[in-house]
Amino acid sequence: MFCNQCEQTAKGIGCTIAGVCGKNEEVADLQDLLIHALQGLSLYAREGRKLGIVDEATDLFTLEAIFSTLTNVDFDPVRFVALIERAVELREAMKARVAAKGGATDFNQAPATFIPTGLATELAAQGKALNLLERLDADVNIRSLKQTVLFGLKGIAAYADHAAILGQKDPTVPAFCYEALTMLLSSDLTLEQGVAMVMKAGETNLRAMELLDAANTGTYGHPIPTAVPLGHRKNKCILITGHDLHDLELLLKQTEGKGIDIYTHGEMLPCHGYPELKKYPHFYGHFGTAWQNQQKEFPNFPGPILFTTNCIQKPRDDYKDRVFTNGLVGWPGVKHISDKDYSAVVKMALAMPGFTDDVDNGQVLVGFARNTVLGVADKVIEAIKAKAIRHFFLVGGCDGAKPGRDYFTRFVEQVPNDCMVLTLACGKFRFFDKQLGDIGGIPRLLDVGQCNDAYSAIQIAVALAKAFDCGVNDLPLSLVLSWYEQKAVAILLTLLYLGIKDIRLGPSLPAFISPAVLEFLVTTFGIKPVDTPEADLKAILG
Repeated sequence: MFCNQCEQTAKGIGCTIAGVCGKNEEVADLQDLLIHALQGLSLYAREGRKLGIVDEATDLFTLEAIFSTLTNVDFDPVRFVALIERAVELREAMKARVAAKGGATDFNQAPATFIPTGLATELAAQGKALNLLERLDADVNIRSLKQTVLFGLKGIAAYADHAAILGQKDPTVPAFCYEALTMLLSSDLTLEQGVAMVMKAGETNLRAMELLDAANTGTYGHPIPTAVPLGHRKNKCILITGHDLHDLELLLKQTEGKGIDIYTHGEMLPCHGYPELKKYPHFYGHFGTAWQNQQKEFPNFPGPILFTTNCIQKPRDDYKDRVFTNGLVGWPGVKHISDKDYSAVVKMALAMPGFTDDVDNGQVLVGFARNTVLGVADKVIEAIKAKAIRHFFLVGGCDGAKPGRDYFTRFVEQVPNDCMVLTLACGKFRFFDKQLGDIGGIPRLLDVGQCNDAYSAIQIAVALAKAFDCGVNDLPLSLVLSWYEQKAVAILLTLLYLGIKDIRLGPSLPAFISPAVLEFLVTTFGIKPVDTPEADLKAILG
């Protein structure tokens, strides 16, 4: 295997024996083979679109299948066998429809005629033989650009899949997926074309995040400022972690009136701010802090744990007997729920002790998405003009266990009192409970939401720029971002597509970025690796 798609890749180069994330070589090879199979499907799907053939079922499958290869989603080889076989079935069905309309079907690329061998071990051998990433291109810079598109594509698919679950779809998103997957097969891609595809990935991800924003707010209302307890109360309990609001809603409905409290973990924290979710009285609090503490936290939770969509990492043996997975998430030997019926989770929660006392560990505020922030835009603008607010820092992104992430905690702790901190995604757990006070009644630490709520942060920045009649890059705003996996890659590409400059990125730069591509990003967009909090604050504020 060779995998360098996440920030924690071995030695900053690539995982070659087993993934730092926990996936083994078999799963890695099956994921590569699934991408290969999807490339074959994409060849015919693109041709079909030229003939007016747009099949929504195929589009939705493609998004889900790409999403399944994102870091920390699915480690179950059996499920990848089914996805690979389905990709080939859909490829052949699309090929037949294209042929019936007189379209081209004589593609000579290997994915167009790939036949799966059947068993997981045999399919894994096929995937291993592909040497997928290293064979993308002989030119290291073209290969770097292709990898950037591929990894960004995985983030795009994740957001589009979430949005589709709540009914928000746009055929241009899967259309780009097909285009990008076939582009990876090109043997004569130029640097200019590669850069253009990277920018188009950013543009497409903006649309995917817009769809998800519309899905979440259209279904559950715009988030409002909400205090979330960090302690617990005496009662039975279930912990839910992941990203999918629909899964949380179903769990809340299925536990209503049963004497069970629901606690969030990770990126589920912002869900407490949605009116249609917070209306449930048993939706109580948040359990757990940062990503790297998951293995310590979860054994201490006295109830079952439900992982939804992409999550954090493979559960430890001493608590995986009370772990349930849902949707795409899967690990061998862990109970998986495929029909959204959480009765087994409820039954276990009632059988387990739950919390036997009340503990007050304080609270945190969530719900500062664009609707809330722009609702007090006049106060913000006036505070900027009066120099009560000197600067805004967006400090957010992914969390992870790799050393160096304490940078973000120390950075926020040293942000001057006349500056605001906006945050989003699970990177906020490095500092989300810091008491930073307020400026004119506006909290200095504003939780914008999940990683996809980068869309909200963008809308806030655009609105402020309009109010001051300037560009976003002219605002007193600096982005200090952490990254771990491919949704963060997709968001970064969106920011670059929008022309946002001088982003600080850490704790380390992507291993798949070649020196020449990095030089292009530095020269064109001013991307900088994080230094020390002291040095970066001095450089930004003077």
